[in-house]
Amino acid sequence: MTCFASKYSKSSQRILSLLDDQCLTITKLKQIQSHLTVSGTLSDPFAAGKIIASFACHPTHSSHSYQLFIGSPRRTAYMWNTMIKVFTEKNEPTKALSFYKHMLAHGFFPNNYTFSFTIRASVDLTDLSLGLMLHAQVVKLGWESYDFVQNGLIHLYAICNATSASRQLLDESFSVDVVAWTAVINGCLKCGQVEVARHLFDVMPRRNEVSWGAMITGYAQMGFFKEALELFNDMLVAGFGPHHACIVGALTACAFLGALDQGRWVHAYVDRNGMELDTKLGTALVEMYAKCGCIEMAIWVFEKIPCKDVFAFTSLISALSNHGLSASAIQLFRRMQKEEVTPNGVTLICVLSACSRMGLVEEGLGIFRSMQSLYGIEPGTEHYGCLIDLLGRAGLLKEAELLVKQMPKEPDSYVLGALLNACRVHGNLEMGEAMVERIMQLSMAHGGVRTLLSNIYASSEQWEGVEKTRKEMEENKVRKTPGCSLIELDGVVHEFGAGQQSPVEKEEVMSSLLRMDKHLKSFWLDNDQSVRLTS
Repeated sequence: MTCFASKYSKSSQRILSLLDDQCLTITKLKQIQSHLTVSGTLSDPFAAGKIIASFACHPTHSSHSYQLFIGSPRRTAYMWNTMIKVFTEKNEPTKALSFYKHMLAHGFFPNNYTFSFTIRASVDLTDLSLGLMLHAQVVKLGWESYDFVQNGLIHLYAICNATSASRQLLDESFSVDVVAWTAVINGCLKCGQVEVARHLFDVMPRRNEVSWGAMITGYAQMGFFKEALELFNDMLVAGFGPHHACIVGALTACAFLGALDQGRWVHAYVDRNGMELDTKLGTALVEMYAKCGCIEMAIWVFEKIPCKDVFAFTSLISALSNHGLSASAIQLFRRMQKEEVTPNGVTLICVLSACSRMGLVEEGLGIFRSMQSLYGIEPGTEHYGCLIDLLGRAGLLKEAELLVKQMPKEPDSYVLGALLNACRVHGNLEMGEAMVERIMQLSMAHGGVRTLLSNIYASSEQWEGVEKTRKEMEENKVRKTPGCSLIELDGVVHEFGAGQQSPVEKEEVMSSLLRMDKHLKSFWLDNDQSVRLTS
């Protein structure tokens, strides 16, 4: 700055000092640029670098900084770094890396700031090969010990699923920030290494809301719903306020566990803290209430979502269909069409399922046939399965069988299982046997398929077939996957599995069930007696 002071006037020095103010308007910046241009100060690399950096801070005028950079006769590494930073922060990683290549071609050496931006651009592109090249250059030029560079490389490897490399760098680094730790945890979760991720979470020196949210969301996405909810409670005890991702993860866990009380508490927290009900949060609440049996609240939340997208509509359509409100589900689908929200493949599965439950054959066929022409969605095996279920429930077994044969894809257990179930309902033993044979040929047989065949034999009073099927199941050690039930009591979710004999409060549970059984039987007798008296 001393050299600059001797070369240019005091007025130019004073004008340049104004650029230290981060709150300058575009009008003032252009006035400063005009003064520097007229006075000739802009030809100085230091002055040019400062004005370029100031314009780069304004998202709407970053292109102006580019024009100044192009017009600068003497560029510096600081100017190159500024432009690389501009395009990185504008989410234009390809342009940022293009500038980096031109910087090297013009004979400028990158420094730790350059690498912090180029590595971030590689993260945005999830380009592991480019990241490896940058890592090699970092080591060659001796910048690997700088915190921003280390953290960036750890983040890069974690995002690109190179978990072993990210773990190695994490172990070798002395100053790793919470962002890098969280990135490695996320990387492990993406690769299914849940236990490793939890270990890293437990040993990380400092946590923030993002790291808590990463672990909670990861648990929920991997199906560890109980652990997700427990960790959510631990986060609250630790004094951290849950942010958006944490809330969505906790609601997902509540939905699958049927933890209505905790789900209501989370909803109250959202309202109490004035959190915006965007589509992601709104959809999570809809699913939570629907899966916990509160369909009225699910509808109420849905109507409160200001901008409903395909996921919000699909969530409620599915909920209405699963709650036996198929007519309402189809009505909501029509509303979705009127509001010009384009359905996705899952939406159409839910609508076809609703048509199946209501027996709306023509409407279901119409929706199925219009999938490709109206929405550009090629029917998948699940769509065929829904249509076959629709035809099967309506007793159109021949048409359903023909559709299976004409499918462009190989039918899976879902499709063949739908037809097999229709055979059971309508007592078509011959077709049912053929379906089981085909399922076995495709190596898709499981306990549920054998049980269905046994039930078909039983409904046709073919007791030899029942005995034969059961015997084959025993010999081949084929068992149907046992079902389970979840119940929430005093904020604690209890799970009961079919055939499970848990010693915890077993006698009290059995006693309660017996009392319920007696009560229901007495109610049935009283009701039956009143019917006879009035007849």
